[in-house]
Amino acid sequence: MVNQGGFIAFNTLLLLFAMVLSSCKPRADVIEEPPLEEKLVYRAADLSALPMIEAASGGHNTFYNVDSVAQDALSIFKESDCNTVRLRIWHTPNSTHSSFEEVKTFAARIRAKGMKLWLTIHYSDWWADPGQQTPPAAWAGLSATEMADSVYAYTFKLASVLKPEILQVGNEINNGFLWPSGHSNSPAQFHNLLAKGIAATRDASPNTQIMLHYAGIDGALDFFSAVDTLDFDQIGISYYPRWHEQNVTVVEAFFYTLSQQSNKDILIAETAYPFTLGYNDWTNNLVGMPEHVLNGYPATPKGQADFMAFIKKLMVDTKHARGFCYWAPEWVAYKGPQAPDGSPWENMAVFNFNNRALPVLQTFNP
Repeated sequence: MVNQGGFIAFNTLLLLFAMVLSSCKPRADVIEEPPLEEKLVYRAADLSALPMIEAASGGHNTFYNVDSVAQDALSIFKESDCNTVRLRIWHTPNSTHSSFEEVKTFAARIRAKGMKLWLTIHYSDWWADPGQQTPPAAWAGLSATEMADSVYAYTFKLASVLKPEILQVGNEINNGFLWPSGHSNSPAQFHNLLAKGIAATRDASPNTQIMLHYAGIDGALDFFSAVDTLDFDQIGISYYPRWHEQNVTVVEAFFYTLSQQSNKDILIAETAYPFTLGYNDWTNNLVGMPEHVLNGYPATPKGQADFMAFIKKLMVDTKHARGFCYWAPEWVAYKGPQAPDGSPWENMAVFNFNNRALPVLQTFNP
């Protein structure tokens, strides 16, 4: 028989044990972020120019790994733990570059390496960005209904054949796409075209993650608030200090606010940084002035690596963030030192002017 004092003590122990158990249970209202190796699901490089560069070299290896051994670029990225390749596709380009056939062929190589595919549909025959969103010539004169049907059919074809892990419906669509029909100043038509591209992707490739992509941080919160009712999975942000915010504190605050505003996955869809402000051909570089770089991140190999370390940490620290993509890391001066139409990005590549891999490649390590 237990006396009264012992009974009270026993009940007290039971209560304490229950409190300990309840404190160990995760709260239902708390979203726990995965560990680092799982959080950066996409450590990507946009290698859209690589087939063009390889064709110009006549099939010879233009690139060298960190040991100065000639090696094909795709293998260098794979061995550096880059696990995703982003490719753009143009509808009917005036060459084979970024065409359906080129992308399909390159996608097979990417798959053979065990890497993920991230497809960026420009819905244009050429570059699409915040300043230009010209419909394919084949779609000229289409009514709004016909344009929407074309978006569905074209997107369905690409998604069903390529089965990408990520598919972007449009590229840097700050002001809409397929102008004037899908301009953002006609929000109902813009959203309808997006919805058609999204629906086509869902129907053709249910496992594909669907991204909407915005350039910069100014206006991005309002943009993604306006499209939040659409059925997409990922937010893609372009961030280049040359054209966007240069105060890293402001950038950090933006991503914090974005992650609070939306429960979508967040990725830096495009970024890059110079390892020098010098030139390696006679083509004018897009980034080449001291004011184009950030304080504390000089245009040196170390500064480039430090900038990408900042980007990586930014994604690790941002709720819902899932990765990043370095844009055109392979776009070296592939036409030679005197080419006036070579690379405007040579000093932003992850290879030096001898095409040897730079320390920034370590960013892709998990």
